[in-house]
Amino acid sequence: MHLFWFIALIFCSFIAATAAATSTPICPPWPQGRLENEIARLSSRLESWDVEYHQQGKSSIDDGIYDNLRDKQRFWLTCADKPVTEPVLRSGKGALNHPVAHTGLRKLATRADVARWMKDKKSLWVQPKIDGVAVTLIYKAGQLAAMLSRGDGQSGQNWTEKALNIRAIPQQIGNKSDVVVLQGELFLMMNDHQQNKQGGLNARAKVAGAMMRRTTPAILQQIGIFIWEWPDGPVVMATRLEQLKQMGFPLTADFTQPVTTVSQVSQWRDDWYQHPLPFVTDGVVVREASEPEGRYWRNRPANWAVAWKYPAIRKLTDVIGIEYSVGRSGKRAVVLQLQPVTIDDKQVSRVSLGSPQRLKEWDIVIGDRVAVSLAGRGIPRLDEVVWRVVMREQTRESDEGEIFDSFTCFQPTGRCREQFLSRLVWLSGPQGLGIKGLGRETWRKLLDAQQIPTLISGLFLGEKELKALPGIGEKRAQKLYAQIQLSRQKSFRQWITALGFPTAGLGMTEKRSWRQLREMTLEQWQAGQGIGPKGAAQIQRFLQHPKVVEIIERLQHERLPAFYQADSDDRYSVNDPNQDS
Repeated sequence: MHLFWFIALIFCSFIAATAAATSTPICPPWPQGRLENEIARLSSRLESWDVEYHQQGKSSIDDGIYDNLRDKQRFWLTCADKPVTEPVLRSGKGALNHPVAHTGLRKLATRADVARWMKDKKSLWVQPKIDGVAVTLIYKAGQLAAMLSRGDGQSGQNWTEKALNIRAIPQQIGNKSDVVVLQGELFLMMNDHQQNKQGGLNARAKVAGAMMRRTTPAILQQIGIFIWEWPDGPVVMATRLEQLKQMGFPLTADFTQPVTTVSQVSQWRDDWYQHPLPFVTDGVVVREASEPEGRYWRNRPANWAVAWKYPAIRKLTDVIGIEYSVGRSGKRAVVLQLQPVTIDDKQVSRVSLGSPQRLKEWDIVIGDRVAVSLAGRGIPRLDEVVWRVVMREQTRESDEGEIFDSFTCFQPTGRCREQFLSRLVWLSGPQGLGIKGLGRETWRKLLDAQQIPTLISGLFLGEKELKALPGIGEKRAQKLYAQIQLSRQKSFRQWITALGFPTAGLGMTEKRSWRQLREMTLEQWQAGQGIGPKGAAQIQRFLQHPKVVEIIERLQHERLPAFYQADSDDRYSVNDPNQDS
């Protein structure tokens, strides 16, 4: 390996190890020029998404991904000692000013964050956070005068003509005040939509598309409206909800609930997430009844309302390292080291990609941002690359060019450490000897301590050697030693499986000794069900392999029951491994 790549690998390993120890983001180890270049490219893309969303009604990217990348931009700006400013949005041509600015919602990540925000606040209410398109309705003397898109929060497009074709929007209301301004969410009406099972169904994009068309699509009849703000409306929430209901907006009263504790908020959040609703939602909004006068509202996050989104089924995180490994059978694999994230109470810091070819297909380098989720049995899975850094510095496989297979690396010499470690994990795992508490990390510590020069050396260690390992301690050493002693009593079949005997031939090992297996011909093995010529050759290669033979001789010498010399004919008992000599 060239010196440059060696130094780079050591540096990236240090960064990965440091980041894995904490979920706190770490500034990327890039020169200032590269950091500024990465920020500029991300900022430009975010701005183009803003224009698409606010001027064209398009949603080219998932809201969660957008928010996450916006957070990434702010973090990088901080790393570069640059000022962090909120985006300046511009409405398209022909935009009209909102009578009252649209405020945004600060999104809180955890229950604890919500509890802190609620502390010392009075008259709090919770509502579902509708996943739709925000608008302003303007009534003059009880007559619908205009409907404006949210736009940049200060001004929006005139959608009044479309409002005339949406039955859910009253054309007249009983309140005959000079001006009544309402802010709410257009949404696609659903029948018993369950968010936790069905997800978003692209409902928001369908509404936005309908509103941006020049024609009057039939889907307008399927659009509803949820009013979540009445600037300068009644101060008492109960009064406000009742009057909205009388004006023809019943959903607000139906789905606005008083709360005093974060437990109540959490309960409503769970209920709305799991039970049928008439719309798509992506969380809840907690708000105070008391609000400032509308003339003071600005197009920035309000301080009287916050959002708490639903639990993410996938999370976004950075690739902080790329690790190449060799499996027990010599198969190469790639593992992405990730900035740790928590998904469904499980911390995820690594995700397997499979072969090095898969890494090329995904086109992933250190610094890219990826989406991960949990597959069956809680195994981390890579879903998507959501952002690629500008500089595509490819990592090199340290053992590129080396040939590994099922018969290499029975000792941790040269570049055999990774495959040898995989053999050890298999040996003690459930497919092998089933030694509880002896997993990859413990084996790694034993390797680092140079305690296991051969595949079975670890099975002859005493409590003293085990106790000396970092982080083991006396009690755990005792338990490990007891488990190792139990493994010595395992059957012949369990032992040869643990050592790597080809799976296809295991059925033919019943009632046969090691010597009998070695005496079988290639033709005899080929006659076995499901073995064939290739499988037979593999079995014979295993049985004759010098390292395997050496291991078996050691086990025989140690007088393990599965390999115990039972008679003068040099046959080894497999039917009754515990019999006396």
